[in-house]
Amino acid sequence: MQVLGVSDVKSALRQLNLDLKVLVFSASTATSQQAADNVGCDLGQIVKSLGFMIDKKRPTLVLASGDQTVDERKLAALFAVGRKKARMMTAEQCITHLGYRPGGVPPVGHRSGDIAIYLDQSLKRYELVYAAGGAANAIFPIRLDSLHEVTRGVFVDLIK
Repeated sequence: MQVLGVSDVKSALRQLNLDLKVLVFSASTATSQQAADNVGCDLGQIVKSLGFMIDKKRPTLVLASGDQTVDERKLAALFAVGRKKARMMTAEQCITHLGYRPGGVPPVGHRSGDIAIYLDQSLKRYELVYAAGGAANAIFPIRLDSLHEVTRGVFVDLIK
């Protein structure tokens, strides 16, 4: 299966009428700390895009602040399933459902249009955040209100 990349994210941003520039670095931005170091922002301003499979059949994307840890029990409770039914996607599942490799999953432009998206409330501390741009060395700045609007995500408390 073909892996999507930076050009796909740029195309998705254009289709959403967002005039945003994807920043590509020579160094990795795959982890929140690496991304924050490259951009020169607070660790919490980095949006972690974490893919989960709920009950082995429901792909879900959680957008969380880079300085926080997602509580899988809270995510499972959101779907009324046991904790072990909310699992991080494997790299293969990430590519199959979202289209991107882990470390570069953007909040938009996914392979499948039926991805449930949740934004953790911890992101509300910031007006401007930085999301993955389709590769392990690409990110883009976006206002949190715009991110919320274009993803049609739901704000919930998912942090440990």
